[in-house]
Amino acid sequence: MSDAMSGVNQMVSDLNKSITAAVDRVKAQQEAQAAAAANVQEFRKDVRKSASNTIGAATDMGVLAKNVTRLNVVGALGANDPVDFYKFRVTTKGEVTLGQIGDEGTRVQVMSKLGTVVADSNKNAGKEYDNFKSMMQGDYSLDKGDYTLRITREKDQSPKDTKNYAIQLSMGSYTQDYDTVAKAPLKGQSAYSLSTGQQAMLDGLNSAMSSLNSIPTGQSGTQKLMGSFNLFV
Repeated sequence: MSDAMSGVNQMVSDLNKSITAAVDRVKAQQEAQAAAAANVQEFRKDVRKSASNTIGAATDMGVLAKNVTRLNVVGALGANDPVDFYKFRVTTKGEVTLGQIGDEGTRVQVMSKLGTVVADSNKNAGKEYDNFKSMMQGDYSLDKGDYTLRITREKDQSPKDTKNYAIQLSMGSYTQDYDTVAKAPLKGQSAYSLSTGQQAMLDGLNSAMSSLNSIPTGQSGTQKLMGSFNLFV
């Protein structure tokens, strides 16, 4: 009996040691993440989108460098605004993670420099949709080079409905976090005419986005995107 009890006590002791070690590892990871977050530099730019709905007039998001930068863009397709383009440069081949939140019916495509669709959020896009899902999970590799994000509405969506969106790109960890707040073109530059109510709606959206810099440094990708999107609702 004493041998049996001794064995049980040893098992309990070993289990406690394992639990303690696991807790210590979690604490160490949390402390490391907190230290890394404290050293993240935040950058932000407010830009006016071009009134030209062409890939050549794409808004620059910045440079995506592995373990260095994270790129975030917050914007909206205004009423009768058919498409938004954003360009970014990948400095070295690696697995890219794409985060996306926004209004339903918003379509996101990643395109190569030549305009070839690499990944597509539309469920009927076949291989490109599979690539998009892989990119959302951080399992899709992009080659070094220039790329473009194409933001549109799904075909069943009304062109009069505003579509808010927030998109994020990262490659591993990061020490520099770049926010691009994309606002509607100035009235005089607009390629389409807005009603007074539509313009007021867009002005209110732009005003809300001006508080984006209140998002705390070092947030996770999901937290940051949800925080930015909450400014719209």
